[in-house]
Amino acid sequence: MQTPPAIRSYVLREGRFTKSQRAALQKLWPAYGIDTRCGVLDVQTLFTRPQPVVLDIGFGDGEELVALASACPHLNFLGVEVYRPGVGALLQKIVAARLENVRVLRKDAVAVLEEHIAPSSLAAVLIWFPDPWPKRRHHKRRLVQTGFIWQVAEGLEAGGELSLATDWPSYAQHIEAVLNSCDRFEKAGTSALVGERPSTKFERRGLRLGHKVFAQVYRKTR
Repeated sequence: MQTPPAIRSYVLREGRFTKSQRAALQKLWPAYGIDTRCGVLDVQTLFTRPQPVVLDIGFGDGEELVALASACPHLNFLGVEVYRPGVGALLQKIVAARLENVRVLRKDAVAVLEEHIAPSSLAAVLIWFPDPWPKRRHHKRRLVQTGFIWQVAEGLEAGGELSLATDWPSYAQHIEAVLNSCDRFEKAGTSALVGERPSTKFERRGLRLGHKVFAQVYRKTR
């Protein structure tokens, strides 16, 4: 019997892929992109300086990732995104900001954690404003699930941080239920590593619509 395909937390509808984004992806990927055929990564060798590594899952157009990397030169950032326009936009921003502490993986975050992240190699994982999949029949597509959170825990070092944010109340409740059921994390309040979370366009859009933002940092206990 064949194993059923894994449920994806995304649908590849890329939208507008501009000429400049396409050119950036082609030209700059060799300098900042990570080959997904590489197997398990030694994340420290990806950067010019060995520093704690933060995994940013679903960075969108890279606005907040570049803001963080600029504000935290003492950290290295590994961004994960599946959409080519977002990757192209991030690469443009990396060059404009002259950053050397950002690298990019274009792949499903679940596969990244399963195939490329060594145990206890990450200082923090960021999951900010993931697709909320608001319809009940689509809740199974939400990225934050028990199995995935256990994968995150495996990748984090002792005391490592998991930072989450959403502006969908039902997803916030779901996140809390999943984390409360996992005995490898405890609530930490605010981040001791990356400091204040920069505002993203998704957050600003939600606030304009009257949404309340749920944001929580958890710390790995074991």
